[in-house]
Amino acid sequence: MKLELEYLSQEHLSGFENYKYSSLDTSPLSVYIMHPFWNKVVQLCPRWVAPNLLTFAGFLFTVWNFIMFSIYDYYYYASSDDHPEYQNIPRWVFAAGAFNVFMAYTLDGIDGKQARRTESSGPLGELFDHGLDSWTTVYITSCMFSVFGRTEHSVSTLRMYFILWNVFINFHLSHWEKYNTGVLFLPWSYDASMLGTVIVFIITYIGGHEFWKFDLPWGINAGSMFEMFLYLNAIVSSLPVVLWNIYKSYRDETGKMRSFSEAIRPLVPLAVLFTICTVWVIYSPTQIIEADPRIVFFTVGTMYSNICCRLIVAQMSNTRCEIFSWILFPAAGTALLVFIFPSLDLKLMYLLAIGALLAHIHYGTCVVRQMCRHFRINTFRIKNRAD
Repeated sequence: MKLELEYLSQEHLSGFENYKYSSLDTSPLSVYIMHPFWNKVVQLCPRWVAPNLLTFAGFLFTVWNFIMFSIYDYYYYASSDDHPEYQNIPRWVFAAGAFNVFMAYTLDGIDGKQARRTESSGPLGELFDHGLDSWTTVYITSCMFSVFGRTEHSVSTLRMYFILWNVFINFHLSHWEKYNTGVLFLPWSYDASMLGTVIVFIITYIGGHEFWKFDLPWGINAGSMFEMFLYLNAIVSSLPVVLWNIYKSYRDETGKMRSFSEAIRPLVPLAVLFTICTVWVIYSPTQIIEADPRIVFFTVGTMYSNICCRLIVAQMSNTRCEIFSWILFPAAGTALLVFIFPSLDLKLMYLLAIGALLAHIHYGTCVVRQMCRHFRINTFRIKNRAD
């Protein structure tokens, strides 16, 4: 039985053939600090190293972070003084977490430069990069929750769930913006959040999780500050900028000029996934978000990444975005079964997590292999110019 499927149509592949990368990075932090640093770092990288290898290595640093924090703080109680049955996270874990995030950020910053340096740029590299980035949103953000933990100085697991959705939506909006404008406007928040995560981990390594056990006036604590920063960033610097850029592309006729219904298509599967997962989490018969928040975060983040990858494929190939990604159907079916068989609540979430993981890996692997065959390239090896 053939396990490989061709997820990309001929229309997709033709669109990728005509694709031209277009982005705009105006972040002062990125332009004046990080890019000069990355320009130096990439010179240390041998020319035989494929850009996609750098991208994948950076992704694995975030996966290792998630695994490491899962080992030492699976239920997010390790930073809570009210639960002595859970051992505190060793300080070195936060140091390692800071190193891993910094390495992931650096490798993500130099992979494109390595591609241009080795004259191996192409649509596969961007798809590979942004597709994996969509998955790291859950890995990096959920690890931050271990800094504050489930304490009175933090946020509840339900609030953390919505914080994750805030991150997912902001990431999605950037690619929805490109779907309509043809230009990827790199958000300022990305650089700030990556370096901010590194700094928070370093502070926690030095001062321990106790450093964050403080309260400010009006009941504001460290976890609430983290929460407010992300929401304010979305309200002030993300959503308005995205809407303005899309409006300007219609006004100046520089974008794709899609009808309203076509323009908002990529938001439909996102809204459907949010509705399915949120109804399950809020009305869970066994309060699943309290019983095992990490599996909820992982499952939702994996399904979100699959939906976002399909948007990235559509906007890069200039094709119509799917309105209902097929991964929504098992999600909806599993959520429905929960209310028919309440005692299976957590087991069904584990089952969906395994299914979503396997489905997403299968989708990503098949798409990458299909593009490699079409463009006659290798994912992790630079094509010899004589080939």
